[in-house]
Amino acid sequence: MFSPEGPSLRELAVQALSSVERGYDLLAPKFDHSPFRTPDSVLDAVGAALRRTGPFDTGLDLCCGTGAGVGVLAGVCRERVTGVDFSAGMLDVARQRVRPGGPPVSWVRADARALPFAPAFDLVVSFGAFGHFLPRELPGLFAQVRSVLRPGGRFAFPLVAPPRPGSLGYWTLLGFDTVMRVRNALWRPRFVMYYRAFRLGDVRRELTRAGFRVELHALPEFGRRRDGSPRVRLVVAGARLPGQSAPSPVAEVLGRPGQGPS
Repeated sequence: MFSPEGPSLRELAVQALSSVERGYDLLAPKFDHSPFRTPDSVLDAVGAALRRTGPFDTGLDLCCGTGAGVGVLAGVCRERVTGVDFSAGMLDVARQRVRPGGPPVSWVRADARALPFAPAFDLVVSFGAFGHFLPRELPGLFAQVRSVLRPGGRFAFPLVAPPRPGSLGYWTLLGFDTVMRVRNALWRPRFVMYYRAFRLGDVRRELTRAGFRVELHALPEFGRRRDGSPRVRLVVAGARLPGQSAPSPVAEVLGRPGQGPS
């Protein structure tokens, strides 16, 4: 799971006993050599899917970390790209990345739950950040994203299908969440990282309530599960125009409608 350049167990323990912000500040120099970084295969697949629907003018990477998702935006946006994160350490690493060519990139330190932007973006993406938000925070988070999008703008992020009950992946995630909940019950400040809490049914319901039209795009690079549902979907939430109603049910594009976990 970790390369030799990645964090040691001792460093991970120190980070896990910190706040989310402080923990990522500490992890930042070695973050790209840890399994917490979004794999290049996912970044490439999302980039390919967005190129089929773009190009876009301006893009925002929500909870950008060290900037891997900004590279995706740079490939589909023509005018300007922005990365936003509340960890100063992660942003420091992101600024050091060399990105020849492409649109200008800016970095902003801010909380995703209180974005300091006007409606200025045509595309917002996010990779692997939603486990840091509690379910009750989703309505406010999605409302913030909606508020920074121009009319007709889109909010896109990959969503991996949950592992089958009883599988190794299922028990791994369950064990991880259990450890985090015990840690937060016994230690302050809390470190919110509950990846089993981000469920497709809840996500699309809250996106619709926030004023989005939701489409689900299968990412064919990752194949399908035994029941025929995609292993990885790209959720594309389009900001509804005034007077435009939400479709029902949610459309599934490039996939089989009505399938998948909820």
